[in-house]
Amino acid sequence: MRILIANVNTTRSMTEMIVAIAQSVAPPDTEIIGITPDLGAESVEGNFESYLAAVGVMSKITTYNQSFDAVIQAGYGEHGREGLQELLDVPVIDITEAAASTAMFLGRRYSVITTLDRTVPLIEDRLVLAGLNERCASVRASGLAVSQLEADSKVAAKAVLRQATLAIEEDRAEVIVLGCGGMAGLDRTIQDRLGVPVVDGVTSAVLIATSLVRLGLKTSKVRTYATPLTKSLSGWPLQLSPTDN
Repeated sequence: MRILIANVNTTRSMTEMIVAIAQSVAPPDTEIIGITPDLGAESVEGNFESYLAAVGVMSKITTYNQSFDAVIQAGYGEHGREGLQELLDVPVIDITEAAASTAMFLGRRYSVITTLDRTVPLIEDRLVLAGLNERCASVRASGLAVSQLEADSKVAAKAVLRQATLAIEEDRAEVIVLGCGGMAGLDRTIQDRLGVPVVDGVTSAVLIATSLVRLGLKTSKVRTYATPLTKSLSGWPLQLSPTDN
């Protein structure tokens, strides 16, 4: 089984970190391939950068020249998952939805701890769109930029732990969700300190994706995620019709 996991930013070192975390939970017969978009920002922390990431990821995935069984979009609250589902028939898993849905098996309410405050509305909107918001106690910002997560894991853990503690004490959360692909690997540290389940979107998405593949399930092509209509696309990075993929 081959799963493509797409970093939403152009920082290759972060792609490598995400792949390592993903591979650590993947079944032995599963190959994880990291995808880094050529178009986009070095870190995604807002709507403008998120929309760029969506185009960059779709372009990179649809020009990948080998077979694959599923795709994971490793951006928390980012745009683009729906576009990938139109372009592909394999399962497409977004780590936002993977983490939130997993958390709902473990407690009545969950809280998301993310990066900068400006990303909070994007995550809230994504949870509403996915129908996962009703059991979300809160979305809290750690105050750290994505680049800071990569630079110092101890500082990152401390900032996430502070907000996770407040989420439990003030927001009545029972499960903590890590709201950034760059936080992958912090789950065990936070869980050991707090004594509550801590869910990482990258690892959750890997296990969901492999399960869907083993069940023989693919993205529905009826209505919502039907293959895009054939038409000329001016300036699209692929320089071809989506239906050619």
